[in-house]
Amino acid sequence: MLQGAATLVTRFNPTVGCIRSWDFGKWQYPVIIDNMMNLELLFAATRLSGDSTYYKIAVSHANTTLKNHFRNDHSSFHVMDYDTITGKAIAGSTHQGYADASAWARGQAWALYGYTMCYRETKDPAYLKQAENVAAFLMNHPALPADKIPYWDFNLPTTNGEPRDASAAAIIASALYELKNYSTSKKQYVVFADKIMNSLAKKYRAAAGTAKGYILLHSTGHKPVNGEIDVPLIYADYYFIEALLRK
Repeated sequence: MLQGAATLVTRFNPTVGCIRSWDFGKWQYPVIIDNMMNLELLFAATRLSGDSTYYKIAVSHANTTLKNHFRNDHSSFHVMDYDTITGKAIAGSTHQGYADASAWARGQAWALYGYTMCYRETKDPAYLKQAENVAAFLMNHPALPADKIPYWDFNLPTTNGEPRDASAAAIIASALYELKNYSTSKKQYVVFADKIMNSLAKKYRAAAGTAKGYILLHSTGHKPVNGEIDVPLIYADYYFIEALLRK
């Protein structure tokens, strides 16, 4: 764990204040919302080693992302590009979603989970507030289906024939089961997460002995390039099991 954390922080740029995500593409210094999930490793590394460097980098990444990644409605861009000379945010885009201005479903799930976890580790009220804001965006979105399993993006012009993303739903449920421990909105989070889990268990679960051992069906990896469409994904299963344990 410490070796992994030490390797991860070599990708941190103090001028930007974030850990670099990718080494490909059109961006100067891309940071994706998914990488909020990586911060848990850094918080653990400080506990295990006593070296506060990891903690400080995690907080810097969380604060910079909080400042630049989110729109006024608390939805998140997938990618934020930064200028490596000035450290300023250049532009937000959505690589795996429908459009740059859209809310890619799993990206919103990463944001919810990431800031819930960051509040657990730091007790910074700004992180709790952000987690609650993202939760409200997700739970009240008019494009969310009745079974609470989102389509792969919240801003599709039509949902006809579009795949769902069970992985996003599982991540959201697991995050809400943790968020209820910190928020005064405990009841609504549990009710909503329970609805997700009931839907996943009844409508999205593979029959025993099928799907090569996967538990959940109907996740979407990267729709714009037709990658992993309506298939099982390992992280869908991971967060489904975690949500069950938290439930």
